[in-house]
Amino acid sequence: MADVPVARRKADTLYFQLAGEIAHAIATGVLQAGEKLPSIRKLSSQRQVSLSTVMEAYRELEDCALIEVRPQSGFYVRHKPSVLFVPELTQPPQSPSDVVIDPMYLPATLARLHDIKVDFGFAILAPALFPNQQLQRLLAQVTRQDPDLIADYGRPTGDVELRRQIARRSLNWGGQFEADEILITQGAIEALNLCLRAVTQPGDVVVIESPSYFGLLQILESFQLKALEIPTHPQTGISIEALEFATRNGEVRACVLLPNFSNPLGSLMPDENKKRLVELLAERHIPLIEDDLYGEFYYKGERPRPAKAFDKEGNVMLISSFTKTVAPGFRIGWVVAGKYHQKIEQLKFINTFSNAMPLQRTIARFLESGGYDHHLRRLRRACHEQVGHAVAAIERSFPADTRLHVPQGGYVFWVELNAVVDTLLLLRQALKEGISFTPGPLFSPSHSYGHCLRICCNAAWSDLHEQAIVRLGELIRQQMASTTTH
Repeated sequence: MADVPVARRKADTLYFQLAGEIAHAIATGVLQAGEKLPSIRKLSSQRQVSLSTVMEAYRELEDCALIEVRPQSGFYVRHKPSVLFVPELTQPPQSPSDVVIDPMYLPATLARLHDIKVDFGFAILAPALFPNQQLQRLLAQVTRQDPDLIADYGRPTGDVELRRQIARRSLNWGGQFEADEILITQGAIEALNLCLRAVTQPGDVVVIESPSYFGLLQILESFQLKALEIPTHPQTGISIEALEFATRNGEVRACVLLPNFSNPLGSLMPDENKKRLVELLAERHIPLIEDDLYGEFYYKGERPRPAKAFDKEGNVMLISSFTKTVAPGFRIGWVVAGKYHQKIEQLKFINTFSNAMPLQRTIARFLESGGYDHHLRRLRRACHEQVGHAVAAIERSFPADTRLHVPQGGYVFWVELNAVVDTLLLLRQALKEGISFTPGPLFSPSHSYGHCLRICCNAAWSDLHEQAIVRLGELIRQQMASTTTH
């Protein structure tokens, strides 16, 4: 039993003993991959132990990745991973390129034009995962207590109560902001637009991760900016060495990155890399626009620090939002812009002037009450479970040469298929069966990553999701076989 992870634990509890017996049966082949285990009630009766003992044993085996739960079906022995986790560092073109995005492959376009039954394309969480009823009650309370809020334009900087709450939360990762340093925006998209407008002109070169979120690429395209893709690793994020080389000639005017759980890779940049990143860009007077939209979606441990935590000169513009975590319909985002604050405030004034005061005040009350933290804990668990189910399904269903990195947070991840696979063709085939995902070329201005795709785990896992992954695996194999025969 020495080769079984759970059996190394020296514990006398019944559930450890039971888990060790099952783990040994799996290791010796008595229990085969894919085989269904007895239900909790049945095993409790067979072994004459309590239901809680069986539940704890199964939970321990899950933690050791020996078994898995399939919704509305039961517990199964996990297949041995056939997927090679951790793709290599990406290798994008070394020169800046113009950005042109084909809107036909955007998730919003696909949803409008096709009857999608299983959607792995939208990075928008299901409504059931948000605290809708709590926010509805708070909104009613806020407007009842202060009816004049409905007639209040508000200030371009935003509601002071909300800004105080955001400043207070930043203390969790070492932020030292005052409310006056924070500016409220119409979601993270407006914040990103304002930051880019503040520091670039048409024709300028902007550094981005490769692959990079197509929404950012659309903004660069609309501003007529050139994108310089930097090699990025699915585990540790952008290559600091490659960035150092790419910024030597003074051509780069800004840098836009997602150090915490990037979209689409799901990478998490180590703190030492964040520190080097901030120092390097400050030395070269290149502003860093940091999108921390997914920073709160960590699965374990403490919240990862943004690169802004290492900013001593105000060179980092930190962006975040409550649209992904709390209320997409409220469109409440924010930016701490450092030395660019005044310029961005002026742009906010002429762009949208302000955000709806009742919605800002509702979010402020939600933060103040502690409801936000309780909700985030539940949301993280849900995302972690959904990603785990998707990864396990891909292990079972995709070809053995598939590569992916299991993220430590967020709800998206990157899948690298055999080089002969065309994911644009794969998407067209999948759409005919009501299955959607986002193909790799959409995440690169050079239209690279034709054999890659992004999977979003935006809803509770179900048999439909499982069947969709199985079908995608079949379509991939068919395409590979067709390419080989030709």
